[in-house]
Amino acid sequence: MPAATLPLQQTVHDLYSEHHGWLFGWLRKKLGCPQNAADVSHDTFVRILTSRDSLTSLREPRAFLTTTARRLIIDGARRRQIEDAYLRELALTVEMLEGYQQSPEQILLTLEALEQIAFVLDGLAHKAQQAFLLYFLEGLGQADIALRLEVSERMVRKHLMNALLHCNHALDV
Repeated sequence: MPAATLPLQQTVHDLYSEHHGWLFGWLRKKLGCPQNAADVSHDTFVRILTSRDSLTSLREPRAFLTTTARRLIIDGARRRQIEDAYLRELALTVEMLEGYQQSPEQILLTLEALEQIAFVLDGLAHKAQQAFLLYFLEGLGQADIALRLEVSERMVRKHLMNALLHCNHALDV
């Protein structure tokens, strides 16, 4: 072991022995969690070991330790914000893709259902077809359908009733 590392090791050992308990207590109060306090305390000394700062002329070791620990807490908070933002975006992407990715069987069943609906609605008045599709497939309310078809809500109800009766009759055949 090089002779230059021995004084550094001794300095870090002394710093740890004299101030670790205090740092842990300070972090536990600050963070409110002994596990997180232990992690940050450990990371503080690891950062000091791996840093290029000169520890030999350290006048205020507790100030140095708290500054290092605060920086680690800030770095951790920033990292969590970035991770949270990434996870939210990932969840939105997955949610969006789930709506578009269907199995071939699901696509076939959907197409067959749409063909069956088109076949059943064949022969029905155009506005009755539109009212049926807007209400049952697009999920619009009767007031919105009335606005879109430029008819009264009562007429929309009449169109829907006619469409349902027509479908019932077509399916009974």
